[in-house]
Amino acid sequence: MKIVRIDTQIVEIPFHDGGRGVGGTPSAWRTLENVLVRVEDELGNVGWGEAFGYFVADATKALIDRLVAPQVLGREVTDIPALNLELQQRLHLFGRYGVTMFAISGLDIALWDLAARRQRLPLHRLLGQACREQVPAYASLVRYGDDQVAPATCEKALEQGFSDIKLHEATLHEIGACRRAIGDDVPLSTDVNCSWTVQGTRDWLPALAELKLAWLEEPIFPPEDFTALGSLRGQGVDISAGENWCTTVQFEQALVTAAVDSIQPSVTKVGGISECLRIDRLAEQHEAVILPHCPYFGPGLIATLHLAAVQPRVPQVEYLFVEPAGWLYPVEQLRQGNQLQIPQGPGLGLDIDLQVAERFRR
Repeated sequence: MKIVRIDTQIVEIPFHDGGRGVGGTPSAWRTLENVLVRVEDELGNVGWGEAFGYFVADATKALIDRLVAPQVLGREVTDIPALNLELQQRLHLFGRYGVTMFAISGLDIALWDLAARRQRLPLHRLLGQACREQVPAYASLVRYGDDQVAPATCEKALEQGFSDIKLHEATLHEIGACRRAIGDDVPLSTDVNCSWTVQGTRDWLPALAELKLAWLEEPIFPPEDFTALGSLRGQGVDISAGENWCTTVQFEQALVTAAVDSIQPSVTKVGGISECLRIDRLAEQHEAVILPHCPYFGPGLIATLHLAAVQPRVPQVEYLFVEPAGWLYPVEQLRQGNQLQIPQGPGLGLDIDLQVAERFRR
C-alpha cells in the first residue's frame, strides 16, 4: 500500500468523574487529549491511529508531523513491523522512549487499520488466530484522594455491571475505605503511579495483603527499576507494571529479571500494535500475564480489543470509568456489563465519529 497522505489532529474531550481532577497527573485532569493519526493510501482507503497525548499532545503531534510523517509519505508499505523497527532506528537520536515512541505508536496503529481495511477484514484477522469475540474489562477509576467519593464510585461501577475495580488511590486509608465499601469478594487493585518508596512499599505490603489487593501497580520510581520491583514480589500482593515502559527491550529486561507478576503494555506508548505483538511473544516464552494499559476511548482502546482477541494471555482489559462529553467511537454499545465486544467490521471495525472529532478539535 502506498501512503499518500498523513494528517494529525488533537481532539480534547472533557470528562466528568465526580472528583476534583487531582492526583497522579501534572495538573488537574479534566480532559481526554487524543492525538489522532489519519493515513490514506493511493486508493483512497483510510486508517486511523492514536498516539499517547495526555498532557503531551502538542509534543507528540509535532514529532509525528516533523519527523515521522516525512519518513513514510510516498512510500510503499508492505511490512508494517519492519517499518516500525526502521523508524525506531532512524529516530533513536530523539529518544528511545517517551514522545518518540508515542508518535511511532500512533502511525503504526493507523497503518494496521489501513491494511486490514484494504483486505476488508477485521484487524484481529491480520494479527493472529482469534480466541474470543469479547473480553472482560475492569473499571479503572481516577484518583480521588477522598475516602467518601472513591468508595461511592466503586459502588457505582459495580451497579453498572463491572465485577473488577482498579483504584488510583495512594494511601492505605483510602484503599481500605474502598475495600470496606465493596466487600472482600470483589477483585480490587490500585495504581499509585510510582509515588511510593521501595521501603514504604515493603512496609505497606502486609496491610495491602490483608485488604486482599489483586495487584499493586507501579509502586516505585523509576518504573524501570526492575531489581527493586522484583524485590517486592512474593509478599502477598502481585506486582504489576509496564505502562511507562517502551519497546520490547524494556519488557524483555523486566521478564528476564522476574521483576513483576504481570506486564502492562500500552499500545499508544509502547510502539504500537507491532511492538505489542512482539511483547506477546515474549510473554508466551516467559508465561507472563498481560494486563493492557488502555485508558482511552479512541483507536487505542479499539486496537487493544483486537489484540486481546488473539492474545489468550490477556485476562482482562482496562476501561476508564469516566463520562466523556463525546465519544469518538460508540464504546458503550460494545459493553455488556463487564464484557467488551470485539468489533468485527473491516480494520478497527468501527468508523470514527468525525463530527465529535471536529467538535472537540483543539
